[in-house]
Amino acid sequence: MGPIIIAITVALFLGVAGGLMTPIDGWYRGLRKPAWQPPDWAFGPAWTIILGLAAWSAVLAWGAATTEFDRTLVIILFASNAVCHLKWSPLFFRLRRPDWALVEVVFLWASLVALVVLLWPISKLASVLIWPYLAWVSFAAVLNWAIVRLNGPFGRPA
Repeated sequence: MGPIIIAITVALFLGVAGGLMTPIDGWYRGLRKPAWQPPDWAFGPAWTIILGLAAWSAVLAWGAATTEFDRTLVIILFASNAVCHLKWSPLFFRLRRPDWALVEVVFLWASLVALVVLLWPISKLASVLIWPYLAWVSFAAVLNWAIVRLNGPFGRPA
């Protein structure tokens, strides 16, 4: 029961923290965005599903890990991803630096590729459950790039 509680707690923490670090304010509304950006309301449900699948993946991977090395690897992979996940929103929304967030999203994306690849030998299903997260972050990275291209440069005095 412990891994399930931990995975759900972490997923909830990441979802709440991400939401709190994502103010949809006048600055954000004033940014030029591509026509293909999903509506703002779609991001909450998408992240809820993605983080739920990631929690499920973590539980499966932990349960399938048969060695201390594999258990340590599972912890490192998910902890690294959580750190990368937590950094993007403050960079984009709080610091108002989509350009810095674009650099950071590369690390988030790499943490997901590492999860997909390194979980595969431990639990194929755990690896597959990360695919929607990887797809969403890939899409978000392209969206981030488009926003930077349409609005940059950033960091100039107002």
